[in-house]
Amino acid sequence: MTAPSNPPHAAPQEQRFLVLFDFDETIISESSDDAVVRALPGQKLPDWLRNSYREGHYNEHMQKVLAYMAEQGVSKDSIHSAVVKIPPTPGLLKLFQFLQSHQQDFELAVVSDANMYFIETWLEHAGVRHLFRKIFTNPGSFDATGRLVLLPFHSHSCSHCPDNMCKQAILRDYLSGRQKERGGAAFQRVFYIGDGANDICPSLALGPQDTAFPRRDFPMHKLLLEVQHFKANIVPWVSGEDIADCLKKIMEER
Repeated sequence: MTAPSNPPHAAPQEQRFLVLFDFDETIISESSDDAVVRALPGQKLPDWLRNSYREGHYNEHMQKVLAYMAEQGVSKDSIHSAVVKIPPTPGLLKLFQFLQSHQQDFELAVVSDANMYFIETWLEHAGVRHLFRKIFTNPGSFDATGRLVLLPFHSHSCSHCPDNMCKQAILRDYLSGRQKERGGAAFQRVFYIGDGANDICPSLALGPQDTAFPRRDFPMHKLLLEVQHFKANIVPWVSGEDIADCLKKIMEER
């Protein structure tokens, strides 16, 4: 998919809809962390490291994993190769083609607990980085020794989310900031596409005009079915084409 000749943010400010994407198992078909671990000589973590994970402290755990991978001699090239080989989820590239052809209507952002290096590397390789106005994720970059260093995205006070990221706080801040930048104009509708348990918290900030797209039979879908008085519409998806079909119908409601 080739980028348009205009700069990425040249689209008019009046985009009516905001589409937020998770990354792991939403845009791509598996966890990027799991895919990269397979670049290790033994293709898996030792038990002592795997068992050191503490609930709610996944970012801290991945910092240790990446340090271990550097100690084992896993190179930047090996990590890059592992990331770009991850396939997209079914139909996601078709969804991106649809959104590219309607850039005047849709603003896109990623909200993910992965890291900036994995996400930007994959999106650029897939030819879709230019579609996204913003990527909210944990900072990740290579230091002078060739080690991928991961940092937490922010701190927050939400008791439901991992210590390094509350996606609802990100969503609320982004919506209020964009409304100011757009001269007070809010988005007509917000769409949130995800799969995991950490996609529930941002979905709770959606309103009656908005839609949560949980990947069918994944944790987000199962947990949403248990939420009482959920305000937004719920449209489960198996393929990105399911999402594109729903967005087409909404656009036709103009």
